[in-house]
Amino acid sequence: MSEILLEELDHVGPATAQKLNDAGYNSVEAVAVASPSELVATAEIGESTAAKIISAARSAADIGGFETGDFVMQRRMEVGKLRTGCEEFDELMGGGIETQSITEMYGEFGSGKTQIAHQLAVNTQLPRDMGGLDGSVIIIDTENTFRPERIEQMVAGLSQKLEQDFDPAEFLKNIHVARAYNSNHQILLVDAAMEMANNLKNTDKPVRLVIVDSLTAHFRAEYVGRGTLADRQQKLNKHLHDLQRFGDLNNASVIVTNQVMSKPDAFFGDPTRPIGGHILGHTATFRLYIRKSKGDKRIVKLVDSPCLPDGEAVACITTDGLCDA
Repeated sequence: MSEILLEELDHVGPATAQKLNDAGYNSVEAVAVASPSELVATAEIGESTAAKIISAARSAADIGGFETGDFVMQRRMEVGKLRTGCEEFDELMGGGIETQSITEMYGEFGSGKTQIAHQLAVNTQLPRDMGGLDGSVIIIDTENTFRPERIEQMVAGLSQKLEQDFDPAEFLKNIHVARAYNSNHQILLVDAAMEMANNLKNTDKPVRLVIVDSLTAHFRAEYVGRGTLADRQQKLNKHLHDLQRFGDLNNASVIVTNQVMSKPDAFFGDPTRPIGGHILGHTATFRLYIRKSKGDKRIVKLVDSPCLPDGEAVACITTDGLCDA
């Protein structure tokens, strides 16, 4: 990553650099992946100047130009894989949940979306040789579903499974939770998460996972009726792109849970459909449909992926966490 300071870029003076820093654009890479309209609103500069600053940042950070396929392949080697604790689930995902990607989990209430998110928040903190990412976690909680007691249970289960004495208090210290009270607050929390990630970047536990549970609850409650649909989708689109940018800049996994609706006119097949429309469908890198089975078993179906075949896996959600069926 580039060590060039913002002040060293063309068309960026000390005052502009300070405004960019205050708005969360702390690095050349962050400016390089921004849009001109974002910088116009942030730094109070003209659109042409903003475009020149972004162009200079892209040149300095070597972002945004054409690359050969072998170079892209080399960069893909940096992508981490976060293991879930269930071998069949990991196999379905090609080795685990990818960093630099948005993974959406949708399903009915009680299907286990939040439980899987809790498990991933624990597993992220494990060393890489144990299937973790050796990092810390940010959770944006929109439905008041985060439970530290559940983390303690899962850490205890992990200690037993891996035959190591893990301290639940240490795991909880590396999970940063913020309660979102409405959709605007939820969107702003991504900026706060970016600032926290920058502060933790050079520590022994950089942010490697962001969880939004659930992504669509506030949008669904606040934007009612067809008349508000366009505005809702536009805000949701920006929110998702902010999350994707966070994952790219921090080499982090982004997990979002999603609510569902039932289609009463569906006479055949499963009437359950995720909400969020095509905006969410196109932006999420991986889409997982989770549904209940017998007892503590859950069926995880990979609905969409850019490189993996569709398939299903069976996982168990127990007191000790996620495990093989």
